[in-house]
Amino acid sequence: MCIFAFRVFLGILLCSPYQCLECPFGCECFAVTRILKCVANDLLTVPRSIPGYTRTVIITGNNIHQIAPDSFSDPENVTNIILSNNRITEMASHSFSALVNLRFLDLSGNQLALIHPEALSIPGSPLQELNLSRSLYNFTALTDLTTALRWGGLSGLLRLDLSGNHLALLPPGMFSHLPNLQQLFLTNNSLVDVYTGTYSGLSHLEVLDLTNNAFRTFRPDALQELDKLGNIRLYLGNNPYSCSCEIHHFVTWLNESRAQVDVDMVRCASPKWLTNTHLRGLGIQVIGCVVPAEVADLTLQTSYVFLGLVLGFVGMVFLFVLYLNRKGMKKWIIDMRDACRDVLEGYHYRYEIDSDPRLGRISAGNTRAQGRIGSTLSQQLPSDTCTLRVPTDTQTKQVMISPPVN
Repeated sequence: MCIFAFRVFLGILLCSPYQCLECPFGCECFAVTRILKCVANDLLTVPRSIPGYTRTVIITGNNIHQIAPDSFSDPENVTNIILSNNRITEMASHSFSALVNLRFLDLSGNQLALIHPEALSIPGSPLQELNLSRSLYNFTALTDLTTALRWGGLSGLLRLDLSGNHLALLPPGMFSHLPNLQQLFLTNNSLVDVYTGTYSGLSHLEVLDLTNNAFRTFRPDALQELDKLGNIRLYLGNNPYSCSCEIHHFVTWLNESRAQVDVDMVRCASPKWLTNTHLRGLGIQVIGCVVPAEVADLTLQTSYVFLGLVLGFVGMVFLFVLYLNRKGMKKWIIDMRDACRDVLEGYHYRYEIDSDPRLGRISAGNTRAQGRIGSTLSQQLPSDTCTLRVPTDTQTKQVMISPPVN
């Protein structure tokens, strides 16, 4: 009897790691560690009838193209799911809604092109870690993911990995609905700048990894955006920084920022004579910049030089025009001189007449005599005679008009 009981107990021990009767086809089940493994078996769908004791599901290296709403409908006790490298292209609505205890989800190494807005929606928001590295197929997938993060109710998410997705731009407010996020990994992408509102809402962020991107420098408003994150661990190394004059704002920020930056990895990639030079402590004279006062003086001097050149050019043009019209200008000057001389002689002659008293009496007597003669003639002239008075001071001309001859 004792021997029979021992054999039964030994059989249970030998069978329990594999759960021969409950383990899905093509998978391995380990009851002791509560793990289900389905690795590189060309599975087309997520296996059904997952044992109830399973806590960790590892399904990798298969051909599962879609995560349907009923793919994980039974295992309520599952806390960790690894679905990496399965060529998954689509995540349907409420793909993981039955996993109310899910804490860790790994979807790395897939080709996600369609993500339903409620694909990550789980009642109670239990998800704490989400790995989507090397999994977004194109920019449309990034837009879908932004919507899924907004509508998924992932307020409990603490760690998000978006590395290796060739991201060149992050939508503004993409992480604003992840208020408790503590770690954000954006390594091995193509990010070139930090825009306003990119990291808004991340009030509890502790780690931001931006290594191995395409940053050449950081603008002043981008540095202000990073300052809003407070005292965090910020990784900015292995970027192709261009150590020209435009980077002096970033250099100043590195020397004054509260963030814990990996300054040993922040080095110049160009120009050649500054390659691998640490940015922290790099002088503005070394990168070809001058102090603001010198900049102002240089600008003022440049303005004066430019003004002098413009005035000199205008003067040369003016002299050239005068040279081309020298004959006409000479004739015009002579004509103006003669006209002015005639006017001055006329004024001089009138002045001599008005200043001589004898000429003044003669002129007055002539005027009275002319007046009497004019009245007499007007009485003697026939009716067909017309008298024309010329408005001068010395004489009166009479014009006789003969009567017409019939």
